[in-house]
Amino acid sequence: MSGAVVKRVSRKGRGRRRNAPMSEINVTPFVDVMLVLLVIFMVAAPLMTAGVPLNLPQTAATAMPTEPEEPLVISIPADGEVTLMDAPVAPDQIVTRLREILAGRESQRVFLRADGAIPYARVVQVMGALNAAGLSDIVLVTDTGGPRMDG
Repeated sequence: MSGAVVKRVSRKGRGRRRNAPMSEINVTPFVDVMLVLLVIFMVAAPLMTAGVPLNLPQTAATAMPTEPEEPLVISIPADGEVTLMDAPVAPDQIVTRLREILAGRESQRVFLRADGAIPYARVVQVMGALNAAGLSDIVLVTDTGGPRMDG
């Protein structure tokens, strides 16, 4: 008889378990959403590096290897305004802003992007400001597919 009582109690326990709320969290949908967002950001990140639209001159040079740190980019569009990392900078503030940024960086390399329509004198003025800020590793960014000079 005592065996029948035990059976009845265990049946009651099973019945309650079916109706009880589940106390475990299912993280599978969360992981799925995070993986989709990761793929979206991996695809979109390279598109966000060059925010200032320029008409770069074309050369026959090959591309440089990528750097482990986000590159320091200075752009000069056709209107001649200087843009430092997608933010416009006043001409008298270029050296000061560069020194502030360089204080927290390992790499002293700067990428100079200049529109092909601006005068060469403006590019040289910006290069002089870069030199005054202590930068000597200046990379001039161009598009590939330009004329070859080797005949």
